Amino acid sequence: MNYLEYRVRSVPTGFSKLLHLNWALIFLITAVAVISCVMLYSVGGSFSKWADPQLKRFIATFFLMFIMAMIPIWFWRNMSFIAYGLALFLIILVSIMGSMGMGAQRWIDLGFIKLQPSELAKLGIVMALAAYYDMLPEQRVSRPLWVALPLILIALPVILVLKQPDLGTAILIMLSGGSVMFLAGVHWTYFATVIATSTGAVLAVFQSRDTPWQLLKDYQYKRIDTFLDPSSDPLGAGYHITQSKIALGSGGVSGRGLTQGTQSQLNFLPEKHTDFIFTTLAEELGFVGGISLLAIYILILIFCLISAVEAKDKYSSLLISGIAMTFFLFFAVNMSMVMGLIPIVGVPLPLISWGGSAMLVLMAGFGLIQSAHAHRPRAKK
Repeated sequence: MNYLEYRVRSVPTGFSKLLHLNWALIFLITAVAVISCVMLYSVGGSFSKWADPQLKRFIATFFLMFIMAMIPIWFWRNMSFIAYGLALFLIILVSIMGSMGMGAQRWIDLGFIKLQPSELAKLGIVMALAAYYDMLPEQRVSRPLWVALPLILIALPVILVLKQPDLGTAILIMLSGGSVMFLAGVHWTYFATVIATSTGAVLAVFQSRDTPWQLLKDYQYKRIDTFLDPSSDPLGAGYHITQSKIALGSGGVSGRGLTQGTQSQLNFLPEKHTDFIFTTLAEELGFVGGISLLAIYILILIFCLISAVEAKDKYSSLLISGIAMTFFLFFAVNMSMVMGLIPIVGVPLPLISWGGSAMLVLMAGFGLIQSAHAHRPRAKK
């Protein structure tokens, strides 16, 4: 049955919208938040250190998700380019008045939260591209001029974020935007060209090392060296990944038990509450705990994709698919990073790692998904 033949009833209003939310998705998101609080309690030694602030952030963003879900999806469509522009403005503002941390200027201190605008760009680029392709006639999707415009939209935040510098976030913005273009139907030859160009860029990065036109920072080259051979500097650049692998392996099948991990509790594992929290989980809860979290993530992804398939308009479908891909990239890159499969790029584990900006963006993204899910046309009974 095509859309023209589809008989619809009015979109739900008021409290009846609550009945049309994706409650299975809400339950899974809450389950991940519970796991986060448990692990942050374990690595912090007390509930008040990291778990309590994380719980408060989740409660606040949980209500934000519900508020966004109650607003019709057409409103978010009209706000898409404004959201993108706001994210871009805040990234520029960071370079002027942003606060420093870990050698990079990435945050704006708002008092109640240290906001990382580059995280907002991940959501803004998906919203903008979904709106762009919703307006664009099908026959123009793969024409060069109409492909160039979304490439510019992607390039602007990527270039600005690279200057902070934040390679991991820049890569995620680029991949999120590229996934929306692919799902919108852009011809595969463009992606083949990008892959070939990227291969050339990688070669240029290696060739530029120790030259006046060096393309990456020294610490970023060290991350590449560490990825290729962690044992070359086990107490220096290779320390993070070496300790991470030890923690992963020592957990075994069932783990050492909460608060019993040697690498995390004795502070051998760096960034144990942020980027490397998955290794803490794997050490204390073992393979069973790690695979259980992965299963929950995959279920969240599946429910998001089901909502994308059920959406009756192009904007909602692309928006949900793009946010789902962003969520996938979050956990896929983080888990691959801590297992030594890819270089360390500083990407948090979604809804688990301690921090506010990533949680804010993800919960806002789930709010958009819920809005599209609750307000989609439904067949008359």
